[in-house]
Amino acid sequence: MAEKQFKVTADTGIHARPATLLVQTASKFDSDIQLQYKDKKVNLKSIMGVMSLGIGKGADITISAEGNDAQDALNALAELMKKEGLGE
Repeated sequence: MAEKQFKVTADTGIHARPATLLVQTASKFDSDIQLQYKDKKVNLKSIMGVMSLGIGKGADITISAEGNDAQDALNALAELMKKEGLGE
């Protein structure tokens, strides 16, 4: 299993558009990918799950992946977070 922590830096947090981009990116991979915020963990391939977390600016989140392409999935998601200005 691979995981990476991020601090959300976007002023609007992870709202509908960035959540959709994260879900679309995660869905390209076979691995089981989870997003954890506070004490809740959701499937990152589920837009409703991601939106239910209500992630705002300054939030500490963890993305974890387990499967044959877990590291590739984490790399792609980390790049998306950086490119979209969502977090570091």
